[in-house]
Amino acid sequence: MNENAIGQKLKARVAAAAVMLLIAMASGCGTGDGVTVAGVGTGGTGSTTSISGKVADGYLVGATVFLDKNGNYQPDTGEPSATTDATGAYTLHMDLVDVGRYPIVAMVTQGSTIDTDTNQPVAYSYVLSMPKDSVSTMPNMNFISPLTSQLREMLETGLYATIPQAMDTLRARMGLAAGTNMSADYIAGNNAGMHSGAQNIATAMGSQMGQVYVTSGSTTTLDVNRYRTMMGMIFSNMSTVMGANGPAGMTNLNGTMTATLSGMQSMGPGQTYQNMSSSFRGMMKVTRK
Repeated sequence: MNENAIGQKLKARVAAAAVMLLIAMASGCGTGDGVTVAGVGTGGTGSTTSISGKVADGYLVGATVFLDKNGNYQPDTGEPSATTDATGAYTLHMDLVDVGRYPIVAMVTQGSTIDTDTNQPVAYSYVLSMPKDSVSTMPNMNFISPLTSQLREMLETGLYATIPQAMDTLRARMGLAAGTNMSADYIAGNNAGMHSGAQNIATAMGSQMGQVYVTSGSTTTLDVNRYRTMMGMIFSNMSTVMGANGPAGMTNLNGTMTATLSGMQSMGPGQTYQNMSSSFRGMMKVTRK
């Protein structure tokens, strides 16, 4: 066979290989490294990835975890979701481009979700989240707790430029040791101060379930503005939440929150979400670094 014929045959083989590769990519086949290419996700043009972590007050079993693309704190069609397992762990599969764009939210459901601190179903529903800025593709690095929920709402105010800045402020308000990582798994790390603080915040959040969840007909929704006002009141009264004023202090705070939230007009369709500082301007001091 002459050189020209050999060259033509080689070109034909290269072209055929290229066509096969394009077909494989278009059908959504894997690349061999665990990441799927074209044809995946809601857009059909990106790569997918997984994020994983745990949800806790104590570790929470049977909580619903989801990527909250529209910021309504409720799972909607098209939002990746998962249910926590017997260890409080979850894994979400999502488009790679969505990592860091949206917060991760966890719904804790009364009578259904089990708190492994007590091994009993929780008495009240409440909602937890973590800041979008903290979402990571590193395995088991997306811990969701009452503390990360506070960090998320602090960052939403626009008063904190960075996560470390928000952490410094929250750490000081809770009276925790300098350098404490407020996003860390305090159960695995045996941090009793963080764990106790998380329990107290979750209790305060649960006490307002009747004000934060609004029922219209057969539909129950979370009123975002009431929720964020509640989080602002917890933040502004953190010393009380942490037990500085004893049980009577918490009783008074819960009563004040109930009166404030029940006096707020329920959100209507298309109403703009406020952030938690809206009702408490001047109370949320920013630590500058």
